[in-house]
Formats: sequence, structure tokens, C-alpha cells
Amino acid sequence: MIKIDNVSYSYPKGGGVSNLNLEISEGEFVFLIGPTGSGKTTILRLIYMDLFPKAGKIMVDKFDSQSIKKRKVPYLRRKVGVIFQNYHLLEDRNLFENIALPLHVLGYNKDEIVELVNESILEVGLDGKESHYPFELSGGEQQRACVARALIKDPDIILADEPTGNLDPIASFELIKLFEQISKEGTSILMASHNYNLIKGRGHRIIEMQNGSIR
Repeated sequence: MIKIDNVSYSYPKGGGVSNLNLEISEGEFVFLIGPTGSGKTTILRLIYMDLFPKAGKIMVDKFDSQSIKKRKVPYLRRKVGVIFQNYHLLEDRNLFENIALPLHVLGYNKDEIVELVNESILEVGLDGKESHYPFELSGGEQQRACVARALIKDPDIILADEPTGNLDPIASFELIKLFEQISKEGTSILMASHNYNLIKGRGHRIIEMQNGSIR
């Protein structure tokens, strides 16, 4: 569950968000649309507490932006998977190794890592690509690898920031279908996009951002 309660955040050079109120339920798939600079990325950063509001508060599960200690932020981020437009895959590591990285950070043992990574690769439809390096994968396959890396922690929430921005229409459509499958399994998804034609008519809630405010 995500709850944004009367939140404002402003950058010193202008921009930001103001007086935001938003609630996302468990397993809900929500689209956040708006032009570049409208505040979509700022909302996502506030949710995973890379930024903190100047006013108001954000609740993510039991974590409260007003009271959370700095040492507790990594525990929040274990519950949140983040997917970016630019893939951020390590070019010197293969698909398996890229997806396994979060588990190494969390201290999982080798057998657990192998089992969980293989399950995640299968879920996103990349089985057989385990030994491929990023440059050997298509854009759609690289983004699916990023989804697998986000899923590997078994998050309650996925935040996707323009994940189809570098994909062709077919790969974009397939990625949306993958997100819908993940949402049906109980994971909340908030996906930022400026491509209304891609997401309209799919039966999910659409929230529009304009100049830092929700319309």
C-alpha cells in the first residue's frame, strides 16, 4: 500500500510537485502520465525515499517518511522494485549475473540465488538467455531483464519510470502485458509514461500529472 498525503517537494532551481494526494492499493496497477518535467519521476523518487517531502508525508507499508530513520531506508527499498527507462545493466556481466546482484547484496547463499534467479528468468520469458551479455539482447529483452532484477527481491511494489521509452511498439505492448501478469499476482505497480496511446483502454487507473500537480 502507498499513501501520499498532501505532499510537496520543490527543487531550488524550480520544479517539483505540490499538494499531492494519492493512494495505491495492494495489487493495483496504476499509470502515471504526463509530459516530461511534469513531476512523474519526482513522485517515484519520493515513494522509494530517494527524496523526502518538504511538506506532507508518504506511507509505504509501515514506513513513514516523517519518522523513518536513515538506517531503515534500505529495508523499505527491499519492498520496492524500481525499473528505469535506461536499463542500467552491467555490460561485463551476463544476464544471470545481472539479475543475481540484489541477492548478493542481501546476503543470500549460492543455492538460493541459483533457484531464485532461474525462477525470475522463467517468469519474464528469458529462459535460455542466462549466459547472454546485455549487448547480445534486444531492447525488449534488456528491459525484461530489469523487470526480473526488480522481481528477484519479491517486492510488494514496483515503480517503473518510462520503462517503454526505448522500446518499439511490440516490445512495449509485451512489457505492459508482463506487468499486468505481475500485478494479478498481488504486486502493486505504478508506471510513469508519457505515451497515452500505449496504456489507454486497458482497464487500469490513469493519473495525469501537469506542472507538478495531479489533475
